[in-house]
Amino acid sequence: MILSEVRDYLKKRGQCTLSDIALHFDTDADAVRGMLDIWVRKGKVEKQSATNSCGTSCNSCDPLTTEIYIWREFKTDNRLQVSIPGFCNHK
Repeated sequence: MILSEVRDYLKKRGQCTLSDIALHFDTDADAVRGMLDIWVRKGKVEKQSATNSCGTSCNSCDPLTTEIYIWREFKTDNRLQVSIPGFCNHK
């Protein structure tokens, strides 16, 4: 997996979770996150959470499934629908 492959996959999909990208490339999520952070710094990718509150308090949600990455040319107001645990108050 190289930086351009991550770019091409995300451009093709428009938006996807960290988990989806890691599974596609069969690699560790932290390695993928590092590559995505490069695209974020370059202004090509935007990182969002599944809900506005995810990652702020309860830590019930798995960051692999709640971190959403969006290729900025694809920018949309429609956030991916991801599974939030039933006991999470951030729905």
